[in-house]
Amino acid sequence: MLDGTPYPHPAAVISPENAAGVVELARWGKGTVNQVAWSPDGKQIAVASSIGIYLCNPETLEPTRIFESTDWVYSMAFSPDGSTLAAGSGLDVELWDVAIGKLMHILEGHTEVVNSVAFSPDGHTLASGSNDNTVKLWDVTSGQLLRTLIGHTGAVNSVAFSPDGRILASGSNDATVKLWDVTGGQLLSSLSGHTVGVSSVAFSSDGRTLASGSGDDTVKLWNPASGHLLRTLVGHHRGVNSVSFSPDGRTLSSGSDDYTVKIWSVASGQLLNTLEGNTEWVKSVAFSPDGRRVASGAIDITVTLWEVGLWDVGSGHLVNSWQGQTSSVYCIAFSPDGSTLAFGSDDYTVKLLDAASGQLLRTLTGHTGYVRSVAFSPDGHSLVSGSDDDTIKLWNVARGEMLKTIAGHGNGVGSIAFSPDGHTLASGSGDDTIKLWDVASGQLLRSLEGHTASVASVAFSPDGSILASGSYDNTVKLWDVASGNLLRTLERHTDIVFSIAFSPDGHTLASGSNDHTVKIWDTTSGQMLYSLQGQNSPVYSVVFSPDGRILVSGLEDGTEELWNTTNGQLLRTLTGHVDPVTSMVFSPDGSILASGSFDGTLRLWGIP
Repeated sequence: MLDGTPYPHPAAVISPENAAGVVELARWGKGTVNQVAWSPDGKQIAVASSIGIYLCNPETLEPTRIFESTDWVYSMAFSPDGSTLAAGSGLDVELWDVAIGKLMHILEGHTEVVNSVAFSPDGHTLASGSNDNTVKLWDVTSGQLLRTLIGHTGAVNSVAFSPDGRILASGSNDATVKLWDVTGGQLLSSLSGHTVGVSSVAFSSDGRTLASGSGDDTVKLWNPASGHLLRTLVGHHRGVNSVSFSPDGRTLSSGSDDYTVKIWSVASGQLLNTLEGNTEWVKSVAFSPDGRRVASGAIDITVTLWEVGLWDVGSGHLVNSWQGQTSSVYCIAFSPDGSTLAFGSDDYTVKLLDAASGQLLRTLTGHTGYVRSVAFSPDGHSLVSGSDDDTIKLWNVARGEMLKTIAGHGNGVGSIAFSPDGHTLASGSGDDTIKLWDVASGQLLRSLEGHTASVASVAFSPDGSILASGSYDNTVKLWDVASGNLLRTLERHTDIVFSIAFSPDGHTLASGSNDHTVKIWDTTSGQMLYSLQGQNSPVYSVVFSPDGRILVSGLEDGTEELWNTTNGQLLRTLTGHVDPVTSMVFSPDGSILASGSFDGTLRLWGIP
């Protein structure tokens, strides 16, 4: 269940009667990697991600456990004895028992995202740095706030204790590194020299050197006792996100937006090696406790393990790589026979998965922008994808071949839909228009104009006679497909309409909005029948079950609400995603609900 594994075969169709028993059957995708860290004994690598913390085997990089956080984990740290993991999760700091995976404390007090956490060498104190420009010191045993360190004028991106625990270093977007007295909380010195924000700070094991990495593409080495700059390490050609000393303090690793990890001699400042292989920004680097390996985490959801030896750093080579299946999931679709899941994401690709095993079947490449929408043809032989690159692409599913590219929109394609007979394609765009296309020729049939802002969603009625569209102008419009005439405008939402869906019988239409409501409309009269108001969160996606008895709304807060369409009763709230649920789809038999999120995961729900 950690990544692309088979799930228990669902026991029943999801219905109002069994909705209380719906659980997560599988989770595919590991989210976005934000930080990597070695356990003190070197037996585990922890990976902080958008959905929690993974513990991985350091030899195989296979995940062995996940601590599911309630928000993105931007930072983490092991306690010196390895028994506790601290995680910066959203605005809070979470303390986890590593052995049993239990959440012990939630430390509340920051008013913005927590970017960095660090344990004191004795393990009694925890420091946290935040976007609220402060550093907080906490008592680990009680979870009590000891003091708040105020002085930075920008977000605090990184904190680190000196080896003797007396000094705390903090790096900030204000381009400074500040040194604090831990006991009294006084500011000891402010180190200036970087020209833009400081992303990472680290002390050498003897405490005589402090390293700082910055968005100015450099690493600086400082004498923390005097505050003097020792040297500047120049070699990266984009911002440096992370620095880590080897255990003996003789070498330093740095990870950068230039996709590389560099290894430096601390004594001379000489560049010893450049480790290449990542295809995206390197967010985090960490030396293993024995100094033989460096782990790096990249924004492309990859954790890479490099063998660097003790002093034989010139022979650095790739040992292993751990890769998630996708970044943010924008759209998902089941094939008509339920055997394949397609999803589009912000890595510009469409991926096809075996719906039973989670195995990646193929990756469709060709778009040059985020893929916002995907749809299978009614016969399942073709797939269309719409992208921020202003194009629609038609693919042969069996061969993974691109059949044609359809162009004509001027501000991205946000939504696409096949007509029930498969002959016509509808697309909605940020250029405020809806276009109808002939699938066989790719020719434009007509352009539907009437919205005054971006079109976020389009859907055909089951009989194909009506097209519905939801827009940033707060309205839903119903169009006659044959003539292109506007039938009516539905105007009861007070904010963006992100998603629309017809009921299977076509008699009703659901619309989900940024105004925190789902509205149900009679498609014949245009009358609003009722409004569903659950959690206080914008609604990003809506979908009916195949039998029409359940409506599911996907919310900005990462939850999914199951509603009884007969009486409007809230049946169940599914929790698991930590970012907006951007897309949902039922399997054709109604036994599985699939959901995709900005958190980088695709989850399957059902009755086990």
